[in-house]
Amino acid sequence: METFDTVNEQIRLLQRADSLRFGTDAFLLSAFCRPDKRAEAVELGCGTGIISLLLAARQAYRHVTAVEIQPDMHDVACRNIAENGFSDTVSALLGDLRELSATSLGREVEVVLANPPYMRVDSGLASPSAAKQISRHEVSGGIAEFTAAAARCLKFGGVFYTVYRPDRLESLFAALRAHRFAPKRMVFVHDHPKKEPSMVLTEARLGAGEGLTLLPPLFLHDLAENGTPFRHLSPKAQEIYDTGRLE
Repeated sequence: METFDTVNEQIRLLQRADSLRFGTDAFLLSAFCRPDKRAEAVELGCGTGIISLLLAARQAYRHVTAVEIQPDMHDVACRNIAENGFSDTVSALLGDLRELSATSLGREVEVVLANPPYMRVDSGLASPSAAKQISRHEVSGGIAEFTAAAARCLKFGGVFYTVYRPDRLESLFAALRAHRFAPKRMVFVHDHPKKEPSMVLTEARLGAGEGLTLLPPLFLHDLAENGTPFRHLSPKAQEIYDTGRLE
């Protein structure tokens, strides 16, 4: 089953019932990326292409290449790009990120971004949907492979943006160190102030020196006087949804 949904930036997004749907992690990653209208970007494992579409709607980069390994999801991304009129600024590439490089792209780029699978192959319940299994589990590459692909595609000094799980920070930092990245900016995202973080957004730079800025934690919801979380977004989270920027 397929549906078209209107999401942020008035994007009409084709989504399939057997694949992951647009969520907070994808939106926050798109908002965390610093715009640079002169830069070319690559999104690794794009799925429906929503992050690339959000960036295109905000005119964040000169061009975004959205890479997807699954033919069915690549087709969905192509249809979403055409549906929203972004064919001049976003292109979908069918391919395995584990084989991706600047040579196969035809040039080095300034920005790479990724919302990689968070779960090891042997963890959690397997999904009956192949698309969901690949999106959630490291079937076609984990954080090490995503980081290696970013290093192969980026110019020296280029930027790699990721959203990941805090309980796997050790794996993220190990992958960044192995491929000559230095984390430069990071923010932990919590549902509310009494909740531990559910995701972490990281900006890393290829070949850079040490020096990390840890931004204030982002709480998606505030607490009422009785300590229960509000249903509506916190003022900071609402500002990010309104502006498309997380700084």
